[in-house]
Amino acid sequence: MGKKKISCKAENMLEVAVSAMQEKKAKEIVSLDLKGIQDAVADYFLVCHTTSKTQGRAVYDFVTEMVTKKCGEHPYHREGYENSEWILIDYVDVVVHIFLEETRSFYNIESLWADAKRKPYESDK
Repeated sequence: MGKKKISCKAENMLEVAVSAMQEKKAKEIVSLDLKGIQDAVADYFLVCHTTSKTQGRAVYDFVTEMVTKKCGEHPYHREGYENSEWILIDYVDVVVHIFLEETRSFYNIESLWADAKRKPYESDK
């Protein structure tokens, strides 16, 4: 008999990703619930920042590892890993944004989606 595929709803995937971010000490973690916004590209954006490119890559690596392990999902697409100023992980329903602090401040992505329901998470677990 084959191995049963693990599957997560967007909300479960979001919680797994948040927990992974917290484990790697990401800062100012916030989710934006986009479900009520017409023509939104995903159900959720998950945003955080780090203090270095090395930490940003570590957060990316751990988020993808935990989402794969606990949800059985691999990113549909990723951007920015090499430069690591803004790393995007696209899981279709959940899009993860890992910024360097100054890059996050410059783009201010949360204000672009000001109509979204915002949920902050504690940075230190």
